[in-house]
Amino acid sequence: MKSYHKELWFEVKTRREFINITPQVEECLAESGIQNGLLLCNAMHITASVFINDDESGLHHDYEVWLEKLAPHEPVGAYRHNGYEDNADAHLKRQVMGREVVVAVTDGKLHFGTWEQIFYGEFDGRRKKRVLVKIIGE
Repeated sequence: MKSYHKELWFEVKTRREFINITPQVEECLAESGIQNGLLLCNAMHITASVFINDDESGLHHDYEVWLEKLAPHEPVGAYRHNGYEDNADAHLKRQVMGREVVVAVTDGKLHFGTWEQIFYGEFDGRRKKRVLVKIIGE
């Protein structure tokens, strides 16, 4: 069995953003040479998420609205976590969206359903962030 890992870095210029990272993950898979196995992709920050869904702008807008209703950023004083930081809402949003995804690798390709793509969700950006890609298989 072979193993591969790589960290992907992103400069997130806004507080919240959804980034389609499927092309970068596919590059990792090609670099690995692994044809059949499992790929793990996870956010390396407690205020970020990796998830699978459709790459459709209306859906991304709906996520923004829904998450803001669930855990509004303001008023920042409403959260006990917010002392030196103002990111309690980002921690909660991450919990809802999830930390990582696992995708089957079949014949050297990500074994996706129709329309599935991998996204990095950032909820407390404006700085450099990273994602881990780990692939095991043959």
